[in-house]
Amino acid sequence: MAAEETNNTIFRVGVILDADSPNGLIGNTSLSLALSDFYSTYANYSTRIVLHSRDSRHKVTSAAASALNLLKDVQVDAIIGPQTSAQANFVIGLGDAAKVPIISFTATSPSLRPQTPYFIQTAISDAAQVDAVAAIVKYFRWYQVVFVYEDSDYGNGIIPYLSNAFQQVNARVTYRSVIPSSAQDAFILQELSNMKNMQTRVFVVHTTSGLASKIFLKAKEAGMMGEGYVWIVTTSIMNLFYSLNSIVQESMQGVIGVKPLVPRSSKLDSTTIRLKKKFADDHPNSTDPSPERNLYGLWAYDTLWALAMAAEKNEFREQSSFLQNTSALNSTNIFTTGTSQRGPDLKAKMLSTNFEGLTGSFKLVNGQLQPSSFQILNVNGKALTQVGNWTPLLQSSSQRNARMTGFSGEKLENITWPGESRNIPKGWEVSPSGKKLRVGVPAKAGFPEFVNTTNPSNITGLYIDLFKSVFSSLNYVVGYEFIPFENSDGSNTGGYGNLSYQILYEEYDAIVGDITITTNRSEYIDFSLPIDQGGITRTQKINYSGTIDDESFFVKPLERELWLTAIALFIFTGLALWILEHRVNAAFRGPPSEHVGLIFYIPFMSLVYANRERIVSNLARIVIVVWIFIVLILNSTFTASLSAKFTTAKLQKDDTDVSVLIRNRDYVGCREGSFVYDLLKDLGFNESYIRVYKRPEELDEALSKGSEKGGIKAMFSPTPYTNLFLSKYPKKYMKVGSPYLSEGYAFAFPKGSPLVADVSREIINQIDNHTFSDIRKKANWTNNDDEPPKVRPTVIGLKNFKILFAITGGVTGACLVVFLVSYFCKNRDFVQRISGSNLTAWSKLRAISKHFDQRDPNSFRSGEDMMSSRSQNVHHDPCGEVVPVPAEEMLTENGDIVCLNSDHITEEAAHRSNSA
Repeated sequence: MAAEETNNTIFRVGVILDADSPNGLIGNTSLSLALSDFYSTYANYSTRIVLHSRDSRHKVTSAAASALNLLKDVQVDAIIGPQTSAQANFVIGLGDAAKVPIISFTATSPSLRPQTPYFIQTAISDAAQVDAVAAIVKYFRWYQVVFVYEDSDYGNGIIPYLSNAFQQVNARVTYRSVIPSSAQDAFILQELSNMKNMQTRVFVVHTTSGLASKIFLKAKEAGMMGEGYVWIVTTSIMNLFYSLNSIVQESMQGVIGVKPLVPRSSKLDSTTIRLKKKFADDHPNSTDPSPERNLYGLWAYDTLWALAMAAEKNEFREQSSFLQNTSALNSTNIFTTGTSQRGPDLKAKMLSTNFEGLTGSFKLVNGQLQPSSFQILNVNGKALTQVGNWTPLLQSSSQRNARMTGFSGEKLENITWPGESRNIPKGWEVSPSGKKLRVGVPAKAGFPEFVNTTNPSNITGLYIDLFKSVFSSLNYVVGYEFIPFENSDGSNTGGYGNLSYQILYEEYDAIVGDITITTNRSEYIDFSLPIDQGGITRTQKINYSGTIDDESFFVKPLERELWLTAIALFIFTGLALWILEHRVNAAFRGPPSEHVGLIFYIPFMSLVYANRERIVSNLARIVIVVWIFIVLILNSTFTASLSAKFTTAKLQKDDTDVSVLIRNRDYVGCREGSFVYDLLKDLGFNESYIRVYKRPEELDEALSKGSEKGGIKAMFSPTPYTNLFLSKYPKKYMKVGSPYLSEGYAFAFPKGSPLVADVSREIINQIDNHTFSDIRKKANWTNNDDEPPKVRPTVIGLKNFKILFAITGGVTGACLVVFLVSYFCKNRDFVQRISGSNLTAWSKLRAISKHFDQRDPNSFRSGEDMMSSRSQNVHHDPCGEVVPVPAEEMLTENGDIVCLNSDHITEEAAHRSNSA
């Protein structure tokens, strides 16, 4: 009242708290101390705040009644409170109508914002801590969590934020335990029992401290506070830990939680000392040993300071700040109030107030206190031990390194877990009841090499060995037993689809064997990474062609195009040699019939290097050298390929298109119970043309018979089956075409099983360190990824000799061009005379041909030739022109040119020439 007698402007501020609650007790004391400290520090301020406290008595209606009293009767300029989110949900509506700021340092539910601009949270919102909680889960690589939260506005408000945070770290919420605020012990025990029977052992608790006390007491009673369990609590529980009963504290041993980090300062130290003393004076009967550690008390202190600063900045200083609502005077609505004139400006000044408070920087963003770093605390005895600090990650850094968590040094140290264990819990239990893992295996596997259930007490096989190797390498012990999937009488219970459904029916905890990953199965079970390759392969009987009984067997090493090209090149080379040697080599002269023989004789004889004709000209020598080199290569290639033909037979190429099988109505086969049956139907095969078999021997018999004799034309099976089948029958069958894409074999587990991630990681590890390869080598069979018949002689084609043939053709052609150019240059006078004559084209060609047929004077020199070469004769062409002719050339009676030195002039022609 003394303050009201001064000339200072009075700001009436209402306070609504649960007076007997821990937060209410420390809140009222902190507000009182803050008010005293502020005006002691700023005694020259012209405004003064007067507090009007009300007790909400833990009820929403009491909080609403108190707010109405303060707004209508006291006409406060602001209200600090109410304490809970449920109370605030109602009160902020009244404040909004009256334009009076509602400022709460304890109602932290994120659902309260942004309901109204007149609600201000001077505490850190619960949404700010969810990333810190998720970082703990990510740090320890827990991938499943259970939510335990209070069924109230406070509890429900954080759940969407928690769910999103866990999704970001790839953690799945397997169960949500919603507990009413007034839940009885029996209800809590039942919920705990349900959670105990689940595999997940990581529990995130978000409740008020009173309900949390009940939960942890009952959790200890239910045996859920021992080794292997993980309990993570939120700020509200950590904040009030020291106010909890010692029995409750004892039951919380090993719990970890988060709490906003308050930086140490001299002001904080001195203020908390005075706060503790004042609290003891105000509440001598309180059992709270450390009220100064209550974060809500520090936020209350900073709230009062911020409000006092805003009041001093307020521009409306009149004592009567409310405008009476005239319609409310005659209204029967008890919730109708006046409108504050100070409220809007006071709210604006409050939102813009920044200063260094007890909890650090006081800054409001969107009506909420700016989030800070968080402490990671561990309950150890009757104290909280700090095991790390968490700072929000910047988006850029988070994207740069997905492994970052935000912890200082990226580590949490010295954590004591429930049961006083130092071992990091794995976060789940394979079998909550303690029983062995029930592992189903196919009782009637097609190949015993994969799974052999002949002796149920000692199930063996490749995939059994792989499963044992993986589970023996996990960093925790998992007990298991193999159970064959069969009826009590030993009969088959169905295919692999039925076996997969047993996990859904909770008959098995896992399945091991030749289980293929399929889309349909993945909808109700989870698979590990593949343990064997995928793909569906088509297998058919080997058919041979080109055997040694074939009449044309000897020509099969070379393709037809190569044969034809080689023969053409033989003729071309022989013709080129005759042209180059005919005028200069006596061995290439003689009657015309001998010329044709020489053209074919010399190139073919070079195949055995047996031609004895002496080569005179250099151009012909070049041609024959290149030709013999080509012949050497061609001969060697033919000999090698033909030799291979006599030792192996080429496989006949089958049509790889399945449409041919469908069109020909061929029967195809697959293993009984395999998903391949559905695949064949999808490919277009009629069910009546699909035959199923149980054992490899049956498939062998069916393939041997063929489709026409009651068997099958082709077998379709997963690649591992095909490889094993071909290893048994390597000379009878072969793969045809490319495999159809499919996933491989894998271990199967229930949906959401935490074993999937650990087993998959171990599979990768054992593949990398070749453990799987070593296990396969110990088997009595080996995967044969190549086609079994390795006898595939190569057929030599034209493309293999394209370059060599081009070289010999080019060299031979170049030599011919050089020779012809030289010939026409040496005999250009004669060529010009013939070209300029009036002879027909055919006569000109005959004249030049006969001239070419003569001996080259420079190569056949004798005394007689030398004498005759000095004289010349002339002859008259049919047109009467005189054409000079060399001495050795004369015209016949029919106008033909006769060569006296030609080797094949007949006696009659010579006689006619002499008579003329």
